[in-house]
Amino acid sequence: MRGLLVGRFQPFHLGHLAVVRAIRATRPDDPLILGVGSAQASYSGPNPFTAGERIEMIEAALDEADLGEVLAIPIPDIDRHALWAAHVESLVPRFERVYTNNPLTRVLFERAGYTVVAPELVERSRFEGVRVRQRLAADDGWRDLVPPAVGRVLVRLRAPERLALLRDTRDPGSSVGGA
Repeated sequence: MRGLLVGRFQPFHLGHLAVVRAIRATRPDDPLILGVGSAQASYSGPNPFTAGERIEMIEAALDEADLGEVLAIPIPDIDRHALWAAHVESLVPRFERVYTNNPLTRVLFERAGYTVVAPELVERSRFEGVRVRQRLAADDGWRDLVPPAVGRVLVRLRAPERLALLRDTRDPGSSVGGA
């Protein structure tokens, strides 16, 4: 039974990796899709990385951890919750099971007839995306929050500089090239 784990993965951190490991431990032979949510969002405080950059992080981390093949697919937002499960179905291969701890995602997929499983979160207060992004912006102690392969991607992307710039931007909605 193919499973789907949806997240923004901004960035892919050790908490995400622990969830994938747990899924693999209980269902080692099942294909797994990682839906990269809010795929259209990037270069903002809560969403600093592009979908492509996030997919690079995921692939590097899972390859390094030898967790088998996982298909990472970008899923842009549509801002219509009633249609969201059908939107996801239109973008990814068929799946039978959804992994999420998000209450809205749970309700939407259960209403669409899916089995929804809440994976155990590992050290949630430590491995929370906002905390990882804050540490990246400060360029302080972030490497122990991400898999080593993701750390290398983040260095290549100059992530601390990007996040510091985004943190210091007063108007995150300003246009590119604006004054």
